[in-house]
Amino acid sequence: MLEKLLNFDRQFFVYLNSLGSETYDGLWLFITKQTNWTPLFLLLLYFIFKKVGGKQTLILLLFVALLITFTDQVANLFKNGFHRLRPCSELELKSTIRIIKSSDTFSFVSGHATNSLAVATFLFFIFKNHFKYFGFLFLWPLIFAYSRIYLGLHYPLDIIGGYLLGLVSGILMFKIYEITKKKYFPQT
Repeated sequence: MLEKLLNFDRQFFVYLNSLGSETYDGLWLFITKQTNWTPLFLLLLYFIFKKVGGKQTLILLLFVALLITFTDQVANLFKNGFHRLRPCSELELKSTIRIIKSSDTFSFVSGHATNSLAVATFLFFIFKNHFKYFGFLFLWPLIFAYSRIYLGLHYPLDIIGGYLLGLVSGILMFKIYEITKKKYFPQT
């Protein structure tokens, strides 16, 4: 059963990866780099600041930093526990896939998928009633994680595993945030 699932994952990866073209390689290399998302983060920070003020924004930034630290470390535990090679490191795949970027670290789970979905989930639960179209924030982890498949760095199951870990982590951090807010910052 597991072998069938991994085989399907490999075939699905090859299909998705083959959809790319040299014309768009630069775009996907740009998308996959975290710092290139800074304008989105600054815009988000601006809207949050305007909505909740400076003190609450700083508290949220602290929680986001804790969340990213946690999810990044747990994703690394998964990677070092499962030792799944990245598609770009698989000898039998190298001749059939497009490798735009390489890495010699392990693959399962995707840290990009984990971190981005965790932050999006955390912020969504806080602001879903404050901003009409805040659900569009989930486009960020979708596009961000797909870039990892496009570039040859992750299998779809790496992304799905990262999404599950990110979802659970984002919800747990939201619960911790709510408890902390009630206990220490009831007026905010």
